[in-house]
Amino acid sequence: MTTAAAITTAPTPWTALNTALRARRPVLVNYHGHQRLICPHALGWKKDRPIMLGYQTGGHSTSGSLQPDPTKRWRCFYIDHIDDVTPADHTSQWATADNYNPNRPFPPGVIDELAIAITAHRPPTQR
Repeated sequence: MTTAAAITTAPTPWTALNTALRARRPVLVNYHGHQRLICPHALGWKKDRPIMLGYQTGGHSTSGSLQPDPTKRWRCFYIDHIDDVTPADHTSQWATADNYNPNRPFPPGVIDELAIAITAHRPPTQR
């Protein structure tokens, strides 16, 4: 099992995704050759590799267009396969789906250890 010390050796995208998750801000990521608009919801570890649970609201995917059913837009991303993370433009809004479970954000068996997750469906704090 990964220890908290491993977070200090996480790839650079981890920092940007962690910041976006805490601020509830969408990001653009390049993953497996596709740019995707993602709202990060949880970060964790799977077999010593950092992994993110994200809600995809735009962009492309290897399976084609986005699902029309919002409860089927969840994606798990190995962070070491993310080539780039940039903040989304100011018009992009944070999104989630009703099937997000803050007590168990990742599907069963996906992670070995949870690092951080959105804890409720509340909207981000307005500044």
